[in-house]
Amino acid sequence: MELVVDSGVKKMEGEAMRKNQTLICAPIMADSVDRMLILMQKAKISGADLVEVRVDSLKSFNPRSDIDTLIKQCPLPTLFTYRPTWEGGQYAGDEKSRLDALRLAMELGADYVDVELKAIGEFNNALHGNKSAKCKLIVSSHNYESTPSAEDLGNLVARIQASGADIVKFATTAQDITDVARVFQITVHSQVRGVPIIAMVMGEKGLMSRILCPKFGGYLTFGTLEVGKVSAPGQPTVEDLLNLYNFRQLGPDTKIFGIIGKPVSHSKSPLLYNESFRSVGFNGVFMHLLVDDIANFFRTYSSLDFAGFSCTIPHKEAALDCCAEIDPTAKAIGAVNCIIRRPDGKLFGCNTDYIGAISAIEEGLQGSQPSISGSPLAGKLFVVIGAGGAGKAIAYGAKEKGARVVIANRTYERARELAIVVGAEALSLDELSNFHPENDMILANTTSIGMQPKVDDTPISKEALKHYSLVFDAVYTPKITRLLREAQESGAKIVTGVEMFIGQAYEQYERFTGLPAPKELFKNIMSTY
Repeated sequence: MELVVDSGVKKMEGEAMRKNQTLICAPIMADSVDRMLILMQKAKISGADLVEVRVDSLKSFNPRSDIDTLIKQCPLPTLFTYRPTWEGGQYAGDEKSRLDALRLAMELGADYVDVELKAIGEFNNALHGNKSAKCKLIVSSHNYESTPSAEDLGNLVARIQASGADIVKFATTAQDITDVARVFQITVHSQVRGVPIIAMVMGEKGLMSRILCPKFGGYLTFGTLEVGKVSAPGQPTVEDLLNLYNFRQLGPDTKIFGIIGKPVSHSKSPLLYNESFRSVGFNGVFMHLLVDDIANFFRTYSSLDFAGFSCTIPHKEAALDCCAEIDPTAKAIGAVNCIIRRPDGKLFGCNTDYIGAISAIEEGLQGSQPSISGSPLAGKLFVVIGAGGAGKAIAYGAKEKGARVVIANRTYERARELAIVVGAEALSLDELSNFHPENDMILANTTSIGMQPKVDDTPISKEALKHYSLVFDAVYTPKITRLLREAQESGAKIVTGVEMFIGQAYEQYERFTGLPAPKELFKNIMSTY
């Protein structure tokens, strides 16, 4: 698959820097030709290789003059799609007019046209064998409900190929992130057989399929020009493909890393790790992984290519059972937030949460009264909100530093269970606002209360915050939560989740790469959050 002009792909500046031949296609959806031409220029500037002209988005359409204008004035190669409503598009007119327009695009010099598998017979009959040599025919199938079995996908590819397609395209929908594995399997198989293929899994759980096209041999991926303005669910932006995921640098030997969570799209981990990988030339990519069942995820993605993972809510405790070996501290905490696949394929789990949080809190307290033990936490009353994985880690770390620990949780029973393990006191969250046996206490929120989009939520009343000398919040989207804002107004020092996030990432980066963590770079990357 070479990038040459007569294949419909114009040479791009800096092409020599590319490590793969996979193209980025920007869908152009607008209600007028003039607006489409503006978006085409934007696609060129953004770094896309070609544009998909979604004719079905036009409010008025004069086929001959409009297609001619769009082809001649587009600064990039063109793919024409005229998607009917029965295949998820906007066109509700008669089939003959629709297919005539696609044939006209082929005649007038389009580089690609996309025809649905259900319509390809009628399209081919009307061509009478007069297919343009320049124009590549993409034959597509879209499943907006699910992702079929590998056998059914293989049969679908065979049917599309038999229809006369130059390029096979199918898009399915992810019910679970493990659905993507079957699409990767088909993509690799098709590449081995020399069949150019575009294979996407729609939805947030299918994001991996769009980013990893170059690794598994996909012909192209789609990247939208603006956040939220997508032609199919789950599309990343062209900017994110190029600048966040280092798309041009991905290849068959790229190692895959990611953050496993639910929800997970808010995480800044891909930004932190991918920029750090790029800075040292490390051949890896880090992604959001929206996972329902972590055990099923690891059973499915068991190859050495899936090399390392951060783990967040709600999977930190379940991750323990997935690891063949667990660091003693993580075992004591009862939660894992970093997982490494060893060369033998087995998983090793550890916990870097407590290091990141406790060191950030200690730093925040420095200059208060230094303690004899060396930690400013020694002897302090330390209240932890939450009894999940992060709560366990921070309670364990605080206890280890000599603090007197109290666990507050919505469910008292869970607080009590953790308190027994750690050697702490337990409260229900409802009791916390009236709990102030002394002043100068430390408060650490380890729950998602106050996280975007519920930024007006807080776990404790402002009135109660006057009894605390320092308040920490593990939430870092937003950086200053309502809890932290009210704590600051009440006179307490605050430590943000960003500081914990950076601290816990140091060790993870070193385990992922075998290289020393670029600490200043981490701080610079996160300084705007």
